Amino acid sequence: MDPLAGRNVLREYLQARILEALQRAGAMSPLAFQGGTALRFLYGLPRYSEDLDFALEGPPESYDLRGWVGDISRQFRREGYEVAGSLRDRGNVHAGWLRFRGVLHDARISPHRDQVLGIRIDVDTNPPAGAVTATRLVRRHVSLRIHHHDRASLLAGKLHAVLCRPWTKGRDIYDLAWYLSDPGWPAPNLALLNAAVRQSAAEAEPLTEGTWRRAVAGRVRRLCWDEVAADVRPFLEGTGEVVEKGEVLELLK
Repeated sequence: MDPLAGRNVLREYLQARILEALQRAGAMSPLAFQGGTALRFLYGLPRYSEDLDFALEGPPESYDLRGWVGDISRQFRREGYEVAGSLRDRGNVHAGWLRFRGVLHDARISPHRDQVLGIRIDVDTNPPAGAVTATRLVRRHVSLRIHHHDRASLLAGKLHAVLCRPWTKGRDIYDLAWYLSDPGWPAPNLALLNAAVRQSAAEAEPLTEGTWRRAVAGRVRRLCWDEVAADVRPFLEGTGEVVEKGEVLELLK
């Protein structure tokens, strides 16, 4: 297998096992899965993703990222993995890391025995108001019962990323085109979108059913498409192609 493809597949397997461990620990009650990895696991987005992103939508007293990262690390070590867990819990977005040493070598993806494959768990502990959640049964490497933002809220989260992320992330644009090309996908959760935008820019004008497409198109026009393509290309599944700027703008009309 191509080393890049192999790395993506192995990372996704470990993501599935981490989700399984979080489910076993009861974390799927207070946490709602969101972001690109959620789209892949829940709806078959044809690109791989790096991080596991969550919003804290349940009672804060049931939230324990430090304990969950410790439990997951110990579980993997019992299975023979060489893994180290760490946590950064300053600010509203907490980040836990699980770093697997040697798995790329053992899978014959890398010649370097000490190379590390890291997976990050991000939790927004102060998410914008207005998200709607749902639960879905998924089988991807393992069986999972995932608590997540519903489809309209997932789209709102992606629109917020496109509008407000201070750097170019081509994966956002790829996901945006994927959303918009599905005629059955519901309209964005505007309450959530506007709450998220206000967190990033308090003075921003509220977006409406008639203005959000124009605002997003304006952002897309300003992007450097070489940067968009370079960011997303390593994560595309199979023979997937990078979307063109004109295609995205056409979808936003």
